[in-house]
Amino acid sequence: MTDAFSPVQLGPVRLRNRIIKAATSEGRSPEGLVTDDLIDFHRSFAEGGVGMTTVAYCCVSPLAASAPGQIVMNDEALPGLRKLTEAVHAAGAAISAQLGHAGVVAQKRLTGVTPLAPSRFINPTSFAYCREIGRSEIAAVIDQFGAAARVAVDAGFDAVELHFGHLYLPSSFLSPLINRRKDEYGGDIDNRSRLVREIAQRVHEVVGDSIAVIAKLDMDDGMPGGIWIDEALRTVQLLDADATLDAIELTQGSSVYRPLYLFRGDVPVREFAKVMPTMLRPGVRLLGKSVMGSYPYENLYMLSAARQFVPIMKNTKLILLGGITNRQHVETGMREGFDFVAMGRALLREPDLVDKMVADAGTRSRCNHNNRCMVTVFGRTHCVLDPQQRYGSAESMDVTAGGTIRR
Repeated sequence: MTDAFSPVQLGPVRLRNRIIKAATSEGRSPEGLVTDDLIDFHRSFAEGGVGMTTVAYCCVSPLAASAPGQIVMNDEALPGLRKLTEAVHAAGAAISAQLGHAGVVAQKRLTGVTPLAPSRFINPTSFAYCREIGRSEIAAVIDQFGAAARVAVDAGFDAVELHFGHLYLPSSFLSPLINRRKDEYGGDIDNRSRLVREIAQRVHEVVGDSIAVIAKLDMDDGMPGGIWIDEALRTVQLLDADATLDAIELTQGSSVYRPLYLFRGDVPVREFAKVMPTMLRPGVRLLGKSVMGSYPYENLYMLSAARQFVPIMKNTKLILLGGITNRQHVETGMREGFDFVAMGRALLREPDLVDKMVADAGTRSRCNHNNRCMVTVFGRTHCVLDPQQRYGSAESMDVTAGGTIRR
């Protein structure tokens, strides 16, 4: 069986093991630029033993943002990005930048423009109107992904992850529910896969063999009538034949409809209500569970879908995501034919979990899938069960004689 904890090649990059820190919202760049807090966040995973950590959702343009405070891949961000990559490299790990365009997930109040979609669309969660993207705008988006990848190379990243999942703009082209175009970007799945293939091709041309190129792609999006495994297999088959990607990370769900389909586990309705405007709180408490969806957590919950993709791969590595919390899960992924595994919430709870698994094969994650970390994305993403992440280290606190904590 493949040893997940030995050095491995990912395209032109050598990783010290096959464990990747999956992209998770960070909230540590409030001005859209790298901060020491963001550097410390990713350095913790590097020092904890991962092979590579992923910087979440770097915008390919200012109009591509899905939330406030996201880093835009441009010259202004370069100095901070270089400092970030140098810190992760010094800790022994590689680092990837996730590149995204929000599309239907964007908010006009944030970007100042109407969100883009393959066809006119009403976001069922925000009720925002999304207009159809024009042909010249499609070409511009492809160029933006290429330019963002060039910034990643210049900043010292080891890889880029093209976000083709969760119904962001590239993913929405794959959806028969959202994409009702009549041109070469709409219709059957081969046409609906055209945009992701063209983005991957452009990025491959830009970066050459300097860094690895990964894509994160939905196996199904959880929306009735949307992306499902049968057509996702065809998209992956086409991307694999193009040989423009070094790896594909398989995912599920969306940021448009019932987001708990991606995460599984507890639905923190009460906690979400607390961070909403006062007038919205009763509605969140009443309808929050049905809006977010309720899906019980299971270990390796994406495996049954993801194993369908293993036999069709010829040129591209596969990354298994979803419910991986201990060494047994990692080894199951290797036995099933995956080349890498990606971990999110478990590492958010314990950044040093990989080192713990190496030292003791029986190590079990302390993550209990309460999903309250999802609520923290409205501020600074952290595990609510870790006092150091939530409140800061004990050394940073000053306790007065009366027992009051000052910071």
